[in-house]
Amino acid sequence: MSGVLWRRRIEAAGLGGIHDKVLREERLSFDDGLQLYNTFDLNAVGYLANIVRERKNGNIAYWVRNQHINYTNVCNKGCLFCSFYAKPKDDPRAYVMTPEVAAQKVLNYGDAPISEIHVVGGVNPKLDYEYYLELLRAIKAARPEAHIKAFTMVEIDQIVRRSKKSPREVFLDLKAAGLDALPGGGAEVMSDRVHEDLFSTKPDAARWLELAREAHAVGLKSNATLLYGHVEQTPEKVEHFLKLRETQDDSLKNTAGGFLTFIPLSWHPEKTALEHLKPPTGVDDLREIAVSRLMLDNFPHIKSFWIMNSAPITQSALWFGADDVDGTIMEYEIIRDPSRDRKQVLTSRDLVEMILEAGREPVERDPLYNVLSRGLENVSDVEGVLSNERANLGHNAQNLDIMSRDEVTTAAQSLKYKVKPEWIQVETNIKQ
Repeated sequence: MSGVLWRRRIEAAGLGGIHDKVLREERLSFDDGLQLYNTFDLNAVGYLANIVRERKNGNIAYWVRNQHINYTNVCNKGCLFCSFYAKPKDDPRAYVMTPEVAAQKVLNYGDAPISEIHVVGGVNPKLDYEYYLELLRAIKAARPEAHIKAFTMVEIDQIVRRSKKSPREVFLDLKAAGLDALPGGGAEVMSDRVHEDLFSTKPDAARWLELAREAHAVGLKSNATLLYGHVEQTPEKVEHFLKLRETQDDSLKNTAGGFLTFIPLSWHPEKTALEHLKPPTGVDDLREIAVSRLMLDNFPHIKSFWIMNSAPITQSALWFGADDVDGTIMEYEIIRDPSRDRKQVLTSRDLVEMILEAGREPVERDPLYNVLSRGLENVSDVEGVLSNERANLGHNAQNLDIMSRDEVTTAAQSLKYKVKPEWIQVETNIKQ
């Protein structure tokens, strides 16, 4: 479609003023964010987001050879939206990896040239401060050349409590033990209302942002996320972006750290207290990618996490603002695949071919976006073979195939008594 026709379409969608701001590289306002969510024409929003995406990253689409380790599923936070966690007491699904077991997980994939090890888990009140340091040391010793991206700000809050040190001292200790960067989860939606309703025992938005600033102050890079599609409302999502944008402004001005990537996370209701709600659609997923790219002008990268969005939606997202598809993963249980359960993997060949099919240029990165390879260099299918053989080695059998086992009631499902009556019809409210 020609530029003239796009301009007409954008004007018809009520986005002419936003289009002018995008072309002038001006910052969008709260009201602009609401308009991007409320306009009927998703393709017009995607067109605007793609302008910013290509301005920042050209035709490149990044991917990474990574491995996920969930070191414990024990968590005392009681989030209503999460199927991952097990209760601290008397839960047959519960597990805690020793540092040695986590290191063996790394060695299990020694035949794949993994450059990033992504480490997150539940908030387990029984783990002491030294455990986290030993976990990092063991993983780094098992694969010294790999970057470790570990611990959400929610986990960091717990680690700080156990350490009896300041956050800055803790971040320096973690860096010395092997931490290279931090992931972005845990803030969910930066809304006091949603925080109180769904995850009231987690740190609130102010604390999450405080810890992010402290991480950036010691030179660490981190990510940020938004979990959408449950009971949040559109103004709350726009406020979420503004809080992140303000924090990034401060970090870029005053520290050597900062946010690298924003990842909209598409919520999955299965086996949660809110499983009666409909999940986000592909249209929802693409809109979140596009709006985040337009609102977060100071974030270098926007990622479509294929685990949560699906590979096909992620291909489309590369034209709606995303420039990153994540990576090989190897195994994952924060959400489960109905047929493959924890064995969730795309091979390096899968990822590159997926990007090429979408019409973008595949570039392999490390966690800090240093370029490792381009195109089809050194791709293979070894990741799929290894995941199939080794993903579940030594894992708690009670925590396998939980989506297909009706007898399994997750910790979140046991909290359905906390569901508010108005949430039964929440789908009609959050699209306004």
